[in-house]
Amino acid sequence: MYKSLIRPVLFRFDPEKIHYFTFSTIRFLNCIPGMPSILKSMFEVNDPRLEREVFGLKFKNPVGLAAGLDKDAKLYKELGNLGFGFIEIGTLTPKPQDGNPKKRLFRLREDGGLINRMGFNNGGVAEAVERLKKNPKGKGHVLIGGNIGKNKVTPNEDAVSDYEICFDALYDYVDYFVVNVSSPNTPNLRELQDKEPLTQLLQTLQDKNQTKPVQKPILLKIAPDLTDSQLLDIIDIVQTTKIAGVIATNTTISREGLQSENKKETGGLSGKPLTKRSTEVIRFLSEKSNKAFPIIGVGGIHTAEDAIEKLEAGASLIQLYTGFIYEGPGLIKAINKKLLSKK
Repeated sequence: MYKSLIRPVLFRFDPEKIHYFTFSTIRFLNCIPGMPSILKSMFEVNDPRLEREVFGLKFKNPVGLAAGLDKDAKLYKELGNLGFGFIEIGTLTPKPQDGNPKKRLFRLREDGGLINRMGFNNGGVAEAVERLKKNPKGKGHVLIGGNIGKNKVTPNEDAVSDYEICFDALYDYVDYFVVNVSSPNTPNLRELQDKEPLTQLLQTLQDKNQTKPVQKPILLKIAPDLTDSQLLDIIDIVQTTKIAGVIATNTTISREGLQSENKKETGGLSGKPLTKRSTEVIRFLSEKSNKAFPIIGVGGIHTAEDAIEKLEAGASLIQLYTGFIYEGPGLIKAINKKLLSKK
């Protein structure tokens, strides 16, 4: 029903406006008595065989929502009712920021993709924390990842401080952290992926983590545009700093093979054009590291088969973003059903 009836209507309008409309609709539906239970019955697959224990956390299933959709932790409970095993919020920055000028989100219908140049638009980490306080441990707890970045106005030489501020603010309210240095939409951010500054950043956060009563897993989200040599550096950095793992991958700046009229827009490309490359990065990291650390696979997952491919390439968990927008919440159920059929 989503692809045949709902999506054609939604795709007639500006994608960013539709994002906010969809959020409002999901929130409204979840306010109707009994509707959360109905949504869960429609999309959730509960089976102990789907459970995964990764970097010390127990996931009810391996299908998560990638960062970027619920930037400000406004809808994590409601999205959790659609069958996701975990929700990643953010990217959050210390101070609120508007992001880049609109128009900044573009559909590539012929390619099954999106280009965004949002620019870490968010209300700031303190605002998100107030919402996350409504997610106590125990029954009903949504497993949350906190994706953190730096403000646009913060120079790279001071970036570590921004990440520390977000880490401290979120520590009590998220289950794991993701260090985002791979978005192409904040000027010079990707320079922090270079070996020396990245090692310093991750080691600083790990040192801070070690002072806490319970250490939270810290993951690194990387770009798909890294060379093999740079990926080998990533493996070395992960093993040196002893962070928990890697998320592969963020959006790409490549435009190879695109057909859509919006293909020349600047920003990060996600969706089907990224499927092959993100899987290649997962497989490379897994094989070259001898499976030394967990990988969350994300990028171009539009079918259950895409998800299986990521997992077989070496991912322990997967995340959806563009595939969720194009295929709807039925994709989550389809992936989990496919995983059970292979047991």
